[in-house]
Amino acid sequence: MRKICSFSLLILLLTACGTSRAPLIGITCSRSTSGATLLATTYTEAITRAGGVAVVLPAVASAEEAGRLLDALDGIVFSGGEDVSPAWYGEPVWNETVYVDTLRDRSDSLLARAALASGKPVLAICRGAQLMNVVMGGSLYQDLPTQLGSEVVHGGGAVHPVTLAPGGLLRELFGADTLHVNSFHHQAVKDAAPGLTVTARSEDGVVEAYEAPRVWAVQFHPEKMLQEGQERWLPFFVHFVGICRETPSK
Repeated sequence: MRKICSFSLLILLLTACGTSRAPLIGITCSRSTSGATLLATTYTEAITRAGGVAVVLPAVASAEEAGRLLDALDGIVFSGGEDVSPAWYGEPVWNETVYVDTLRDRSDSLLARAALASGKPVLAICRGAQLMNVVMGGSLYQDLPTQLGSEVVHGGGAVHPVTLAPGGLLRELFGADTLHVNSFHHQAVKDAAPGLTVTARSEDGVVEAYEAPRVWAVQFHPEKMLQEGQERWLPFFVHFVGICRETPSK
C-alpha cells in the first residue's frame, strides 16, 4: 500500500471531518529537544469543553502547507511556549534570557500569515499574542525585568490585575473594569502592530490583551485558569468556538 505522509494524512482526516457540526480548531505546539510535539492538555480541554474539536497541528515548512491546513480548519489557536526570535522584528538578542526555536518561529509565522489571509478566526495566547503582533508588524519587550523594570511581577504564575478597555471582548464578557489574571511570561508587546486595538493593560502599562479583525489575543493563560476551576473563563472559549462555527472550512 502506498505510504501517505503524516501531513497529508492529517489533511485527509480534517477534510473528512469538515461536515461535522463541531468546528475544527487547530492548536500550534512546542517541540522537545528530540523533536517531539509538546502541548499542554489545558488547550485541547478548553476547546473541547467549549464545543470544538481540537486538532494538534504539526510544524509546517511552506506557505502551501500552511494554506492547506487553514483551508481545512475553522479556526486556529496559537499557544504559549518559547520566545519569538528578535530577528523577526529587526532587533538583536537582548540578553541570555531569550530562548527561541527557529523551526517553530518559521512554522507559526507561516500559519499566522495563512490564517490572516484566510480570514479564519485566531485566538492567540501568551507567545501566540507576541507572535501575532510581530507577524502583523509590531515589536516586543524581550525581557520585561531588565527593559521595563516594573514592580508588577510578570512570570512564574504570579497573579495581578489588568484594566479592561471599553468595547473589548473581555469587558463585554465580564462586565467589569478589571480582572485578575495569571502571568507566565517575560516578553510582551512593545510597539503594537498597525490595526491592533489594545483591550487590556496591567498596572505598569504592559499590553495584556488586544484585538484585530478576526483576531483575539491575550498575554495571560485563560485555559490554565479554566482548568484550575475558574469557570468564568469558559465563555471566553465558547465565544471563540462560536465564531469558528460561523466560519465554515472550504
